[in-house]
Amino acid sequence: MYTIRIKGRLGATALSAFPSMVPELKGSETELTGVLEDPSALFGVIAQIEALGLELLELRQIRGDTDVGRMSL
Repeated sequence: MYTIRIKGRLGATALSAFPSMVPELKGSETELTGVLEDPSALFGVIAQIEALGLELLELRQIRGDTDVGRMSL
């Protein structure tokens, strides 16, 4: 399970690029949460963020309500 924080409020078109993720708008940022089965799925989401020209703010691997890994950019 991962949470990905992106700068800006993504609209429906941009969100459609992340069908396996659940979006939540938080102020001026968008948080995407979902299960990414393996490293290639994670890198695929990161590549999609880059391809859309979005700014990745934070990537966290989570397990339930516990934070197990964090990478801030």
